[in-house]
Amino acid sequence: MAFRKALKRVAVVCSGVAGATFSLWQLLEYKKTQARLAHVAAEAELSVPFADELPSRRAQLEALRSSEFDVLVVGGGATGAGCALDAVTRNLKTALVERNDFSSGTSSRSTKLIHGGVRYLQKAIMQLDYEQYMMVKEALHERANLLEIAPHLSAPLPIMLPVYKWWQLPYFWAGIKMYDLVAGVQCLKSSYVLSKSKALELFPMLKKDKLVGAIVYYDGQHNDARMNLAIALTAARYGAATANYTEVVHLLKTGDPNGGPDRVCGARCRDVITGEEFDVKAKCVINATGPFTDSLRRMDDQQTENICQPSAGVHIVIPGYYSPDNMGLLDPATSDGRVIFFLPWENMTIAGTTDTPTQVTAHPIPGEDDINFILTEVRNYLSPDVEVRRGDVLAAWSGIRPLVTDPSSKDTQSICRNHVVSISGSGLVTIAGGKWTTYRSMAEETLDAAVRAHGLRAEPCRTVGLVLEGGKGWSPTLYIRLVQDYGLEKEVAQHLASTYGVRAFDVAKMAQVTGQRWPIVGKRLVSEFPYIESEVIYAIKEYACTAIDVLARRTRLGFLNVQAADEALPRIVAIMGQELGWSQERRTAELESARKFLYHEMGYRSRSEQLTRTSEINLDNQEVVRYKKRFHKFDKESKGFITTVDVQRVLESINVHIDENALHEILNEVDLNKNGQVEIDEFLQLMSAVKKGQVSDSRLAILMKTAEETLDERGPVTVDRSGGGV
Repeated sequence: MAFRKALKRVAVVCSGVAGATFSLWQLLEYKKTQARLAHVAAEAELSVPFADELPSRRAQLEALRSSEFDVLVVGGGATGAGCALDAVTRNLKTALVERNDFSSGTSSRSTKLIHGGVRYLQKAIMQLDYEQYMMVKEALHERANLLEIAPHLSAPLPIMLPVYKWWQLPYFWAGIKMYDLVAGVQCLKSSYVLSKSKALELFPMLKKDKLVGAIVYYDGQHNDARMNLAIALTAARYGAATANYTEVVHLLKTGDPNGGPDRVCGARCRDVITGEEFDVKAKCVINATGPFTDSLRRMDDQQTENICQPSAGVHIVIPGYYSPDNMGLLDPATSDGRVIFFLPWENMTIAGTTDTPTQVTAHPIPGEDDINFILTEVRNYLSPDVEVRRGDVLAAWSGIRPLVTDPSSKDTQSICRNHVVSISGSGLVTIAGGKWTTYRSMAEETLDAAVRAHGLRAEPCRTVGLVLEGGKGWSPTLYIRLVQDYGLEKEVAQHLASTYGVRAFDVAKMAQVTGQRWPIVGKRLVSEFPYIESEVIYAIKEYACTAIDVLARRTRLGFLNVQAADEALPRIVAIMGQELGWSQERRTAELESARKFLYHEMGYRSRSEQLTRTSEINLDNQEVVRYKKRFHKFDKESKGFITTVDVQRVLESINVHIDENALHEILNEVDLNKNGQVEIDEFLQLMSAVKKGQVSDSRLAILMKTAEETLDERGPVTVDRSGGGV
């Protein structure tokens, strides 16, 4: 009975929306065309002072010190950068400061989706919630805009919703069709139903048992950190004084001539790199600091109540073979009622997210319980033939979602589903909450409120259809020109084109000659990823100040494979050190800081923890005998441990040559007490962890197994670095 009522309700709402949508179809097309024409005219009026070259960070800091601005935006995430771009394109004199790097917080730690929110639409229908429905509609409009203004950084992605009960098929189909209808003319592609056989053909890793079919719908996917950076760089090109690593120490205030509370008139800022402090004066200050919203609000009024209720979302990255190249998966009802996405991203597979209350911190750490929860849910949907191992987790991170309560609401305990724009008695404008996808409309609403509250003389919003950094002139075949003109590898050229857009040519021009027949230029930072050394030099032009900026946000290596990131780190520091004139002390500090970041925030610590937790060796007697025998082939003197010398000696006897530094790294992965040697107990712990799936693709384990098998034959053995799960 309950199901029939729900289905009837869905049918009624679908019918109403369908009629309304199609009756307005031509009108929507007309309005869309008119909006584009209006944008073309508006864009033609805009000047781009720094179209050819971005000003240096030093020049940006000098502009902050020496000018008075209409708008000062605090916070360099997606929303803050969006506010700065909106303001500067309204011909407002604009400044943007960020105490860390652009996109260093929540905006780089998302699920990488540009979406309206299928689950929000479900709630809107079931609860007849108009506000939630309008939030989805707005997000779907913004999804279309974002795909249009940054085509190199975003693309439509088909997502499969597997169905394991017959009655769910019409129920889910009606909901997904409703999603298409709400999008209207901005629907990316129409959703469709798949038979069991077709679903398994497209997603062969899927669990077959009791599968009755699947529904595929479309949403957008993007490179979130690069998208955030593109917004900030676009604002800088249009003339916004934009500086990362610039922290607000306190707000500046001046007396109100009408006898009211003192008015916010700027901020005292500190250059985090040099420690120098200076004032930035502005008629209006916008607080767009995400999870740190309340910190800035308390600078304005120490008695103000918190409105941010932070929630942590953990994601993991596992090898790309766990999912098809161009098909995601949605688990609509996990064991605890949450939603899990399982998506291809940057040739890897991303899975998440969780949703648990947390404390606000600049350095969130992924928890082991959350990682295992995601792995368990993934196992529930994949075939038993696919062994999902803890050791296959290549990276893991936690992002803090800034859920908010509305300070103007009588019920201040209720969480606001959407965003909140508020203006304090002193004139501080705060934008909080919301979604990545709706950053632009949030910025527009924020600037509209700021213009009204402060009497600013501004043009109308011009950001709908405003193409972001690298997007103008981009085409899907642009990478071919990079291959032909510069002699780059195809994979590298595709990566540069999809990361920098038309600016990829600037990166290619900086690429060093390899000295090989092919590729002609483009030395990779690490062999299995398409990131090249010239990207580090170009990253400095994009305001990268630390090695972490390059590892995590200019490239995405730290988010994709922390072990590979650790290997690339010394070369990144060397290049940046040479370009920026770093002392040896600074280079050492950068190495330590970046490794700490990888260890704690990107999940690298999990590898050693998986081994130390396995103090109880879970091997049977035959396995212990077999592994001890293997160990003693390297430990000829029966010392009870092996060193790089022992391993090198055995490898040379079978004509295998490995660089000494690489060999040190291989042993260091297993050397738990860091004494420069691997004891027999550490080796048995490793093999036990491999058996249980806690560690996978261990280089030492594979190397010793292969060497043992080839010792008698004396055949050549090649040992390449494998995936290196954490």
